Amino acid sequence: MRFATYEHGGTVHAGVVTGDGVRAFPAGVTVLDVVRGAPAVPGGPSVPLAEVRLLPPLDPPSVRDFVAFEEHVEGMVAPGSVPPEWYEAPTFYFTNPCALVGAHDDVPIPPGSRLFDFELEVAAVLGPDGIFGYTILNDWSARDLQRREMKVNLGPAKGKDSATTLGPWLVTADELEPYRDADGFLALDMRVAVNDVGVGQDLLSNMGWPFEELAAYAGRGTRLRAGDVLGSGTCGNGGCLAELWGRGGTQEPLRPGDVVEMSVEGLGTIRNTVVAGVELPPVRPARPRPRRRSR
Repeated sequence: MRFATYEHGGTVHAGVVTGDGVRAFPAGVTVLDVVRGAPAVPGGPSVPLAEVRLLPPLDPPSVRDFVAFEEHVEGMVAPGSVPPEWYEAPTFYFTNPCALVGAHDDVPIPPGSRLFDFELEVAAVLGPDGIFGYTILNDWSARDLQRREMKVNLGPAKGKDSATTLGPWLVTADELEPYRDADGFLALDMRVAVNDVGVGQDLLSNMGWPFEELAAYAGRGTRLRAGDVLGSGTCGNGGCLAELWGRGGTQEPLRPGDVVEMSVEGLGTIRNTVVAGVELPPVRPARPRPRRRSR
């Protein structure tokens, strides 16, 4: 099944996607409620998808984003070089669950950024007893802000928290079982284009760990909740511009007016337009610490 959250007639609904339409759940029932175990019983008439604005499929308690593709790490660090620590355990960071945007929403460039980038990913959504379903995730990234933050051995923070696209809907895990390969990975074709020109393509099965192992690692020493989102991290072979830059590519950073489209087999398509962001004054530099030791 496919579950969506959408706006229609000025009201936000959640419901089941069937064909080219969506049928609403009873008033007050959200996709997160269904993920947690509420009955997925639509009660309203079918509304054409062309008449609704798709919102992020759910409002998750948390969003963890992993870096599970070896080829992506290689391109970001240096061709032919992957830190040995990458192989030891799946690494992730927490991103901003309050900055999720819908499948076709405009995405502003973050204040102060001149190196804006996309990241083609798939996300798993956890249920009470494992993985409930999957959706497409675009981890929009301000690379210049990210690089500065990570030189301080912290972050990413403002380099990542301006926007994350989630959508177009949440596809239940059983729908994707036919794509599972002999090694337990989902062999889904992933593609990204900028202004209708193909930039990257990979298979989700090129991850270093399947999602089940990412979930197990995320839960070590802590508690996971139904609705938590786990991003795969950026795929290889052009899953983001920064990977191509790391391999000597000359692709321009994203500019206002650029349209980024991502399609994943079995999950659908998201298509966002980059727009100009808010211009803010520069951040005031820190005051060097005083050298006094006593008054």
